[in-house]
Amino acid sequence: MDLGDAGDTSLLTTGDDPAPVLEENAFGRSPFLLISDHYGRAIPRALGDLGLSESELQRHIAWDIGIAGVAHALARHLDAHLVAQRYSRLVIDCNRPPSSPNSIPHISESTVIPGNEALSREAAEARRREVFDPYHRRIREVIDRRQREGIPTVLVALHSFTPLYAGIARPWHVGTLYRRDSGLPSLLLECFRAQGELAVGDNEPYAVSEETDYTIPVHGEARGLLNSGIEIRQDLIAAEAGQREWADRLANILIDIEAQLRAQALLRA
Repeated sequence: MDLGDAGDTSLLTTGDDPAPVLEENAFGRSPFLLISDHYGRAIPRALGDLGLSESELQRHIAWDIGIAGVAHALARHLDAHLVAQRYSRLVIDCNRPPSSPNSIPHISESTVIPGNEALSREAAEARRREVFDPYHRRIREVIDRRQREGIPTVLVALHSFTPLYAGIARPWHVGTLYRRDSGLPSLLLECFRAQGELAVGDNEPYAVSEETDYTIPVHGEARGLLNSGIEIRQDLIAAEAGQREWADRLANILIDIEAQLRAQALLRA
Protein backbone atom coordinates (compact mmCIF):
# COMPACT_ATOMS: atom_id res chain seq x y z
CA MET A 1 0.00 0.00 0.00
CA ASP A 2 1.27 3.42 -0.97
CA LEU A 3 0.36 6.56 0.90
CA GLY A 4 1.98 8.84 -1.62
CA ASP A 5 2.77 12.28 -0.22
CA ALA A 6 -0.59 13.43 1.07
CA GLY A 7 0.95 16.62 2.43
CA ASP A 8 2.44 17.80 -0.86
CA THR A 9 -0.04 20.27 -2.33
CA SER A 10 2.21 21.76 -4.99
CA LEU A 11 0.69 19.63 -7.73
CA LEU A 12 -2.07 17.33 -6.54
CA THR A 13 -3.17 16.31 -10.04
CA THR A 14 -1.00 16.16 -13.14
CA GLY A 15 -1.46 15.39 -16.81
CA ASP A 16 -1.31 11.69 -15.92
CA ASP A 17 -4.42 12.00 -13.75
CA PRO A 18 -7.97 12.05 -15.15
CA ALA A 19 -9.94 15.27 -15.19
CA PRO A 20 -12.38 15.30 -12.27
CA VAL A 21 -15.47 15.90 -14.39
CA LEU A 22 -16.93 13.34 -16.77
CA GLU A 23 -19.74 14.46 -19.07
CA GLU A 24 -21.91 12.61 -21.53
CA ASN A 25 -24.52 13.85 -23.96
CA ALA A 26 -23.90 17.50 -23.12
CA PHE A 27 -26.56 18.73 -25.53
CA GLY A 28 -29.17 16.11 -24.78
CA ARG A 29 -32.77 17.25 -25.19
CA SER A 30 -34.18 15.73 -22.02
CA PRO A 31 -35.21 18.04 -19.17
CA PHE A 32 -33.49 15.64 -16.76
CA LEU A 33 -29.98 16.63 -15.71
CA LEU A 34 -28.30 13.55 -14.28
CA ILE A 35 -25.68 14.04 -11.55
CA SER A 36 -23.41 11.33 -10.13
CA ASP A 37 -21.30 12.54 -7.19
CA HIS A 38 -19.83 9.12 -6.38
CA TYR A 39 -19.47 7.77 -9.92
CA GLY A 40 -15.74 7.04 -9.88
CA ARG A 41 -12.99 5.78 -7.61
CA ALA A 42 -9.90 7.39 -9.11
CA ILE A 43 -7.19 8.71 -6.79
CA PRO A 44 -4.55 11.27 -7.83
CA ARG A 45 -1.20 9.57 -8.30
CA ALA A 46 0.33 11.96 -5.79
CA LEU A 47 -1.84 10.39 -3.06
CA GLY A 48 -0.89 6.80 -3.85
CA ASP A 49 -3.65 4.46 -2.66
CA LEU A 50 -4.35 6.42 0.54
CA GLY A 51 -2.87 3.48 2.43
CA LEU A 52 -5.67 1.09 1.44
CA SER A 53 -5.64 -2.25 -0.32
CA GLU A 54 -7.25 -2.66 -3.72
CA SER A 55 -10.03 -4.71 -2.17
CA GLU A 56 -10.88 -1.80 0.16
CA LEU A 57 -10.87 0.61 -2.77
CA GLN A 58 -13.47 -1.51 -4.54
CA ARG A 59 -15.91 -1.20 -1.62
CA HIS A 60 -18.71 1.30 -1.13
CA ILE A 61 -16.43 3.45 1.01
CA ALA A 62 -14.67 4.52 -2.20
CA TRP A 63 -17.58 4.95 -4.63
CA ASP A 64 -21.21 4.07 -5.39
CA ILE A 65 -20.96 0.56 -6.76
CA GLY A 66 -22.92 0.01 -9.98
CA ILE A 67 -24.14 3.56 -10.43
CA ALA A 68 -21.74 4.38 -13.29
CA GLY A 69 -23.31 1.74 -15.53
CA VAL A 70 -26.82 2.86 -14.63
CA ALA A 71 -25.95 6.51 -15.26
CA HIS A 72 -24.42 5.84 -18.68
CA ALA A 73 -27.36 3.73 -19.89
CA LEU A 74 -29.96 6.10 -18.45
CA ALA A 75 -28.36 9.12 -20.14
CA ARG A 76 -28.57 7.29 -23.46
CA HIS A 77 -32.17 6.17 -22.95
CA LEU A 78 -33.39 9.65 -22.01
CA ASP A 79 -31.07 11.69 -24.25
CA ALA A 80 -30.06 13.39 -20.99
CA HIS A 81 -26.95 15.29 -19.96
CA LEU A 82 -24.85 13.45 -17.38
CA VAL A 83 -22.29 15.19 -15.15
CA ALA A 84 -20.22 12.84 -12.98
CA GLN A 85 -17.24 12.95 -10.61
CA ARG A 86 -14.37 10.62 -11.52
CA TYR A 87 -12.53 10.79 -8.19
CA SER A 88 -13.21 8.66 -5.15
CA ARG A 89 -15.22 10.07 -2.27
CA LEU A 90 -12.19 9.14 -0.14
CA VAL A 91 -10.19 11.90 -1.85
CA ILE A 92 -12.96 14.37 -1.11
CA ASP A 93 -16.67 13.68 -0.94
CA CYS A 94 -18.38 15.80 -3.58
CA ASN A 95 -21.76 15.42 -1.90
CA ARG A 96 -20.59 16.89 1.40
CA PRO A 97 -20.07 20.55 2.25
CA PRO A 98 -16.29 21.16 2.39
CA SER A 99 -16.78 22.33 5.99
CA SER A 100 -18.25 18.95 6.99
CA PRO A 101 -16.08 16.65 9.14
CA ASN A 102 -16.89 13.90 6.60
CA SER A 103 -15.74 15.89 3.59
CA ILE A 104 -12.38 14.09 3.68
CA PRO A 105 -13.10 11.11 5.95
CA HIS A 106 -10.54 9.82 8.44
CA ILE A 107 -12.75 6.78 9.03
CA SER A 108 -15.37 5.40 6.65
CA GLU A 109 -17.70 2.60 7.80
CA SER A 110 -15.18 1.67 10.56
CA THR A 111 -12.29 1.57 8.06
CA VAL A 112 -9.41 3.92 8.88
CA ILE A 113 -8.15 5.88 5.85
CA PRO A 114 -4.42 6.33 6.56
CA GLY A 115 -3.86 8.82 3.75
CA ASN A 116 -6.46 11.16 5.24
CA GLU A 117 -5.05 11.26 8.76
CA ALA A 118 -3.30 14.39 10.05
CA LEU A 119 -4.05 16.18 6.78
CA SER A 120 -2.84 19.77 6.69
CA ARG A 121 -5.19 22.62 5.87
CA GLU A 122 -3.21 23.22 2.67
CA ALA A 123 -3.53 19.59 1.58
CA ALA A 124 -7.28 19.60 2.22
CA GLU A 125 -7.61 22.86 0.32
CA ALA A 126 -5.77 21.34 -2.66
CA ARG A 127 -8.30 18.51 -2.83
CA ARG A 128 -11.16 20.97 -2.69
CA ARG A 129 -9.58 23.23 -5.31
CA GLU A 130 -8.66 20.50 -7.80
CA VAL A 131 -11.47 17.97 -7.37
CA PHE A 132 -14.52 19.42 -5.60
CA ASP A 133 -14.55 22.93 -7.08
CA PRO A 134 -14.21 22.05 -10.80
CA TYR A 135 -17.01 19.50 -10.47
CA HIS A 136 -19.52 21.81 -8.85
CA ARG A 137 -18.47 24.73 -11.00
CA ARG A 138 -19.30 22.63 -14.05
CA ILE A 139 -22.73 21.73 -12.68
CA ARG A 140 -23.42 25.45 -12.10
CA GLU A 141 -22.28 26.26 -15.63
CA VAL A 142 -24.53 23.60 -17.12
CA ILE A 143 -27.57 24.87 -15.21
CA ASP A 144 -26.72 28.48 -16.13
CA ARG A 145 -26.50 27.59 -19.82
CA ARG A 146 -29.76 25.68 -19.77
CA GLN A 147 -31.52 28.60 -18.09
CA ARG A 148 -30.10 31.09 -20.60
CA GLU A 149 -31.31 28.91 -23.45
CA GLY A 150 -34.71 28.33 -21.88
CA ILE A 151 -34.18 24.59 -21.44
CA PRO A 152 -36.27 23.09 -18.60
CA THR A 153 -34.08 21.41 -15.97
CA VAL A 154 -35.02 18.69 -13.50
CA LEU A 155 -32.08 17.62 -11.35
CA VAL A 156 -31.73 13.91 -10.56
CA ALA A 157 -28.83 12.82 -8.35
CA LEU A 158 -28.00 9.12 -8.81
CA HIS A 159 -26.59 7.04 -5.94
CA SER A 160 -26.36 3.47 -4.70
CA PHE A 161 -26.40 2.10 -1.15
CA THR A 162 -25.18 -0.98 0.66
CA PRO A 163 -27.59 -3.84 1.44
CA LEU A 164 -26.18 -4.02 4.99
CA TYR A 165 -25.00 -1.16 7.19
CA ALA A 166 -23.61 -1.53 10.72
CA GLY A 167 -24.94 -5.08 10.74
CA ILE A 168 -28.50 -4.02 9.90
CA ALA A 169 -30.16 -5.20 6.68
CA ARG A 170 -31.72 -2.54 4.48
CA PRO A 171 -34.92 -3.87 2.93
CA TRP A 172 -35.46 -1.21 0.26
CA HIS A 173 -34.71 -1.85 -3.38
CA VAL A 174 -34.80 1.84 -4.22
CA GLY A 175 -35.41 5.10 -2.39
CA THR A 176 -35.96 8.76 -3.07
CA LEU A 177 -34.06 11.51 -1.23
CA TYR A 178 -35.32 15.02 -0.72
CA ARG A 179 -35.75 17.81 1.80
CA ARG A 180 -37.86 20.90 1.09
CA ASP A 181 -39.34 19.99 -2.28
CA SER A 182 -41.28 16.73 -2.43
CA GLY A 183 -42.82 17.36 -5.86
CA LEU A 184 -40.56 15.12 -7.94
CA PRO A 185 -39.97 12.58 -5.13
CA SER A 186 -43.72 12.07 -4.70
CA LEU A 187 -44.05 11.25 -8.40
CA LEU A 188 -41.11 8.87 -8.22
CA LEU A 189 -42.54 7.15 -5.16
CA GLU A 190 -45.88 6.69 -6.89
CA CYS A 191 -44.25 5.19 -9.97
CA PHE A 192 -41.93 2.89 -8.01
CA ARG A 193 -44.78 1.63 -5.81
CA ALA A 194 -46.99 1.03 -8.83
CA GLN A 195 -44.57 -1.68 -9.93
CA GLY A 196 -45.66 -3.79 -6.97
CA GLU A 197 -42.57 -5.92 -6.45
CA LEU A 198 -40.34 -3.13 -5.11
CA ALA A 199 -39.69 -2.20 -1.49
CA VAL A 200 -39.55 1.58 -1.83
CA GLY A 201 -37.89 3.98 0.61
CA ASP A 202 -39.36 7.43 1.24
CA ASN A 203 -36.27 9.40 2.29
CA GLU A 204 -34.64 6.04 2.93
CA PRO A 205 -31.95 4.90 3.41
CA TYR A 206 -30.98 8.57 3.89
CA ALA A 207 -32.65 11.95 4.15
CA VAL A 208 -31.18 15.12 2.65
CA SER A 209 -29.81 17.82 4.96
CA GLU A 210 -27.49 20.79 4.60
CA GLU A 211 -25.02 19.10 6.97
CA THR A 212 -24.75 15.83 5.05
CA ASP A 213 -25.51 16.81 1.44
CA TYR A 214 -24.33 19.38 -1.05
CA THR A 215 -25.67 18.67 -4.54
CA ILE A 216 -29.41 18.79 -3.88
CA PRO A 217 -29.38 21.76 -1.48
CA VAL A 218 -27.02 23.86 -3.63
CA HIS A 219 -27.85 22.91 -7.22
CA GLY A 220 -31.45 21.79 -6.77
CA GLU A 221 -33.14 23.68 -3.97
CA ALA A 222 -31.16 26.93 -4.11
CA ARG A 223 -31.70 27.13 -7.87
CA GLY A 224 -35.43 26.44 -7.58
CA LEU A 225 -35.26 23.27 -9.67
CA LEU A 226 -37.45 20.21 -9.39
CA ASN A 227 -35.06 17.71 -7.84
CA SER A 228 -34.64 14.34 -6.20
CA GLY A 229 -31.99 11.87 -5.25
CA ILE A 230 -32.47 8.27 -6.34
CA GLU A 231 -30.76 5.52 -4.32
CA ILE A 232 -30.55 1.96 -5.70
CA ARG A 233 -29.42 -0.97 -3.57
CA GLN A 234 -26.01 -2.07 -4.74
CA ASP A 235 -26.58 -5.79 -4.98
CA LEU A 236 -29.23 -5.08 -7.62
CA ILE A 237 -26.80 -3.20 -9.88
CA ALA A 238 -23.41 -4.74 -9.11
CA ALA A 239 -23.50 -6.67 -12.41
CA GLU A 240 -24.00 -5.24 -15.89
CA ALA A 241 -27.35 -6.98 -16.37
CA GLY A 242 -28.76 -5.31 -13.27
CA GLN A 243 -27.43 -1.94 -14.37
CA ARG A 244 -29.20 -2.29 -17.72
CA GLU A 245 -32.40 -3.45 -16.02
CA TRP A 246 -32.48 -0.49 -13.64
CA ALA A 247 -31.57 2.01 -16.34
CA ASP A 248 -34.50 0.70 -18.40
CA ARG A 249 -36.79 0.89 -15.38
CA LEU A 250 -35.76 4.43 -14.48
CA ALA A 251 -35.99 5.58 -18.10
CA ASN A 252 -39.58 4.37 -18.40
CA ILE A 253 -40.51 6.01 -15.10
CA LEU A 254 -38.85 9.33 -15.88
CA ILE A 255 -40.38 9.47 -19.36
CA ASP A 256 -43.79 9.00 -17.74
CA ILE A 257 -43.03 11.70 -15.16
CA GLU A 258 -41.86 14.09 -17.87
CA ALA A 259 -45.22 13.67 -19.61
CA GLN A 260 -47.02 14.42 -16.33
CA LEU A 261 -44.90 17.50 -15.68
CA ARG A 262 -45.51 18.81 -19.18
CA ALA A 263 -49.25 18.21 -18.89
CA GLN A 264 -49.25 20.24 -15.66
CA ALA A 265 -47.00 22.96 -17.13
CA LEU A 266 -44.48 22.35 -14.36
CA LEU A 267 -41.36 22.10 -16.52
CA ARG A 268 -39.40 25.33 -16.38
CA ALA A 269 -35.93 26.59 -17.20
